[in-house]
Amino acid sequence: MSMPGNLFQLKDVTKIYETGAGGFTALKGVTLNVNMGEFLGIVGKSGAGKTTMLNMLSGVSEITSGQVLFYPQEQASGNGSLQPISISTLSQDELAAWRGQNMGIVYQSFELMPQLDLLNNVMMPQEFMGYYQPGISQERAMELLDMVELTEHAYKLPAHVSGGQKQRIAIARAMVNDPSVIIADEPTGSLDSVTAETIFNIFVRLVEQGKTVVMVTHDVELIPRFSRCLHISDGQLVDGLADSLQHDEAAEPLAPEAAADALAENDGQPEPSRRARRNGQAKHDSAKLAIHLENVVKTYVNAAGSFPALKGIDLEIDYGQFVSLVGKSGSGKSTLLNMLTGIDHPTSGKVLIGGEDIYRLSESQRALWRGRHVGIVF
Repeated sequence: MSMPGNLFQLKDVTKIYETGAGGFTALKGVTLNVNMGEFLGIVGKSGAGKTTMLNMLSGVSEITSGQVLFYPQEQASGNGSLQPISISTLSQDELAAWRGQNMGIVYQSFELMPQLDLLNNVMMPQEFMGYYQPGISQERAMELLDMVELTEHAYKLPAHVSGGQKQRIAIARAMVNDPSVIIADEPTGSLDSVTAETIFNIFVRLVEQGKTVVMVTHDVELIPRFSRCLHISDGQLVDGLADSLQHDEAAEPLAPEAAADALAENDGQPEPSRRARRNGQAKHDSAKLAIHLENVVKTYVNAAGSFPALKGIDLEIDYGQFVSLVGKSGSGKSTLLNMLTGIDHPTSGKVLIGGEDIYRLSESQRALWRGRHVGIVF
């Protein structure tokens, strides 16, 4: 039986992924109600089944057994009870139409179209659904950009804004068809704390407006701020939320004394560096800096005008250092890394890596240089 206010019901849902090594059970008989108008958090360590559960709710992945039922808010039978839609029985075309009408999905990786400006990225779902009307759709998109406080960036390309700004655009795009439920998979996972707070507060405001939000996160500090929070572990919902999660996520830090001893044993160098030197693999010239930036400027030019992302950066980093770049969303961190890796070209200034001016190289030469000398983690 459905309880009043239900939006989703998962009934004994199991999901098994078939692999070359056999079947892997990602969800094990999960039963769950999602209520209308709640902010539901789903927390758990990596591999626990959080994203799989979201995929069951959104119909992105087929269930192995059980039922996923959706109760439309506007549809009721003569006796007043909502008639559910069984997600697993819909065809792919029906699923796509159902998602477009009822659900907005926000991924951790933004998934923006790089060749479209931010305004057109927001309007894109309406084009896919056949709802696009030039004036009305643009007005709606601008309203949503205002909601996420990005109207001044409407005509910029995704490459010209920060990760936090891209995530806010992803939220605006998810809202364009005015869905009743928002599914968010780790939307703050790769963002700085200030930007993550901004994103979270956008979801809070949506719930206050009557939307239902289901959000996956690793952040245990968010637990008290959800309307309700569930802990998933090894494909099952478990009790003892805060204590068990903190135990799952806790990592034993290396004591300062132990770290000092480890470095002392290796002559003050981490073991991989010594091994590389011993094997003759570390061939850098110790007389040259690892990284040298001289008055580096990067200006993006788009329909909205010129936007300076870097303003005369001078930087020196020697070999054997572990350097962290910190700053709020949109401050230029990723742009600076793109200068160091040869991914993006500076407007002016010099970038020397190991004494080599990498922007004197051709694109193909720089690609070869990057493959030999740089490892990149996105």
